[in-house]
Amino acid sequence: MQMKEKLPITPVTPVPTTSAAIVAEANRKGPSTTKAAGANPRDADGDGQLDEGVAMVDVSRPAKVEQDGGPQLDANREPKMSANEVSVFYGDKQALKDVSIKIYDDLVTAFIGPSGCGKSTFLRCLNRMNDTIPTARVTGCIELDGDDINSSVMDVVQLRARVGMVFQKPNPFPKSIFENVAYGARIHGLAQSKPELGEIVEKSLKRAGLWDEVKDRLSESGTALSGGQQQRLCIARAIAVDPEVILMDEPCSALDPIATAKIEELIHELRGRYSIAIVTHNMQQAARVSQRTAFFHLGELIEYGKTSEIFTNPRQQRTTDYITGRYG
Repeated sequence: MQMKEKLPITPVTPVPTTSAAIVAEANRKGPSTTKAAGANPRDADGDGQLDEGVAMVDVSRPAKVEQDGGPQLDANREPKMSANEVSVFYGDKQALKDVSIKIYDDLVTAFIGPSGCGKSTFLRCLNRMNDTIPTARVTGCIELDGDDINSSVMDVVQLRARVGMVFQKPNPFPKSIFENVAYGARIHGLAQSKPELGEIVEKSLKRAGLWDEVKDRLSESGTALSGGQQQRLCIARAIAVDPEVILMDEPCSALDPIATAKIEELIHELRGRYSIAIVTHNMQQAARVSQRTAFFHLGELIEYGKTSEIFTNPRQQRTTDYITGRYG
């Protein structure tokens, strides 16, 4: 039998796969108005082949962090939350350095970066969770609808009702499923009667995509649910008090792929009702669920912009190195 001659293998620097969300956003923008040769920064001659010796990403543009979103990014929109030169210190150690970013309604903002880069520290600043750490000190300004959340007149309890948090590990209360969801609504006085409380519980569980799975066992303990169900229960508990912003600190890191897919689908559904900020180590997840992405490294905000641009044509070399797996 005559064997076919094998083609020579040429080394090619890996290029991150474009997610469906990024492709969809690109399609909505319509055809490109730039020359075809410029479509791929590694195809300098426009022959459709990757050229050797050409940098994977065009980094010739000025290295500038889009701290205010840039002149054309959300220029005519008022942010739901904004941070201006926020720094965080734990004792004498500075964990976050002059971070400025804006979070908008109906957009999911993803924070990515290696472990210990300050993503979760910054997320906790947005509803003053760092107040619970005696050595923590926060400088700079963080505003919610134009109001400084670190002001002495800001009620922290009300702030955390407006800016909910979902943690990395599911943490349901040792109570029934019903009481887990009803707890926040009850202490904030959002229901005047038991039927009203029942409506809030049902609505929250439906929004969290959990109602059909637990509607016949609301009296059972929340800790008896599976990991993915517990995380959705915690999301239902967070939205039961009708927050304006939802913060998620690696909500899928402890879940299996099926449970992760359900949480991501839920994030898409909640996006129209709430501003969402999510910390994730999974860059594919960030590309799937977010419309804005911020890359952190060593306590600094390196780059912030549209997710489609961050993952396909980043401005900073450090961003390129991270998303292509050279470190992280």
